[in-house]
Amino acid sequence: MVLVRHEIGEVLRDIRMSKRQTLRQVAARAAVALGYLSEIERGQKEVSSELLFSISEALDVPISQVMREVSVRLAIAEGVDIPDTVPVEFVASFDSSLINA
Repeated sequence: MVLVRHEIGEVLRDIRMSKRQTLRQVAARAAVALGYLSEIERGQKEVSSELLFSISEALDVPISQVMREVSVRLAIAEGVDIPDTVPVEFVASFDSSLINA
């Protein structure tokens, strides 16, 4: 079973490490306890939307980017193919003027 909290934690850790930031630095900027941030990154604690926003800001990354990466990882784990573009049929169901835009 894939747990969303594990994927969120891994994404946050990957982003933090790619930016060469320590847990201590991110925890201080996000105003969260170092140990709690560590537990979030290890998938041991659920993260609230408010705290996820604070951590994303501390990492200087949009929360949408974090959630997109989580979504991609979940889709891979589930064997679901997510297209890189929005299907024309989907767009047409909302506004046919957008098809030829």
